[in-house]
Parts: sequence; structure tokens; C-alpha cells
Amino acid sequence: MNFANKLTLSRIILVPLYVLFMLTAGIIPQNYLWAAILFAVASITDLFDGKIARKNNMVTDFGKFLDPLADKILVISALICFVQLGWCPAWAAALITAREFAVSGVRLVAASSEKKVVIPANIWGKLKTASTMVALSAIMILHILTDASIISADMLPIQLISDILIYISCALTVISGVKYIWDYRELLKSN
Repeated sequence: MNFANKLTLSRIILVPLYVLFMLTAGIIPQNYLWAAILFAVASITDLFDGKIARKNNMVTDFGKFLDPLADKILVISALICFVQLGWCPAWAAALITAREFAVSGVRLVAASSEKKVVIPANIWGKLKTASTMVALSAIMILHILTDASIISADMLPIQLISDILIYISCALTVISGVKYIWDYRELLKSN
């Protein structure tokens, strides 16, 4: 396994620790801060694994499959935690999760086709992932600052800001999901 794929795999390995910190308020001091740090580290690996793979000629079919899977595991885990904490509406988490499964299904159909097509992430998928990672990070930061009494709900409309960020992610989620299905509709029809 090359270094770029190890970076991607590390993102998956960080997820259980992230969930542990997110859901241990009152048990682990500064739990949201630790969770945010883990989320940031995991998100940063997403920036570098592809660049390293392309720069060093390490691009593999395994990496093309694992990278979006790692993103999905991280994002869906975060969304589940957010719903549990009341930071995100369940419908938004369900929408984002449904898109992830739909695109994964398209990828599986493509990979199992006669042509064995491996579908890499497109620009819309990358924008969706980036916007979702930024939204989730910003929402965590707002809650960390609120818990530390650095800001208050009176100073900033935290829920409104959180909702707007989630709505932007949802819009890009729908656009990118429709784009994937549209781009590979002929492949889906033939299967």
C-alpha cells in the first residue's frame, strides 16, 4: 500500500475516535475541541492524499475507491453525531447520506460493468465534500466557542449560521448527486 492510500486509510481510522469525543460531553474535558482537532486532521488528509498520489504517480484504482469511501465514512459519522446533539436536522443528514449511497451505487455498477469503469470524484463531488467539511468544522467551532463562553447565542445566531451552512451543503449534495447519475446514465441503463 502506497503512502497516499495510507493517508486515506488514516482518515477512516480516526473516525471512531472522533465519534468517541463528540458523544462524551461531561465525561471527557474539552471533548468537542478534541473532536474538532481529529476532524481537522482527517479533513487535511483528504487534501493531501490525492495531491501526493498524482504528484508521485501513486494513483491506484484502490485509492480512487477508498478516498471517496473515507470521505463518506467521516461525513456520515459527523452528521449522525450532529443529529444526536441537535446540531443538524435529521432530514439534512438523511439527504446527504442518501446521496452518498446513491453515488456509491453508481460507482459499484460502473466497477462491475464489462468495462470495469472506476469513477473518480468530479468537481461537483469535490465541492460538495469541501463545503460539507467546512460546514461541519464551522459548526463544531461555533459550539466550542459557545461552550467556552467566548461567544454567546445572543452575540451570534449560531443555529441560523449552522442551518445556512448545512443548506449550502445540501444544495451541493443534490447537484453533485444528480450530476453523477446524469453523467453515467448510459452505463446505468445498460446494466
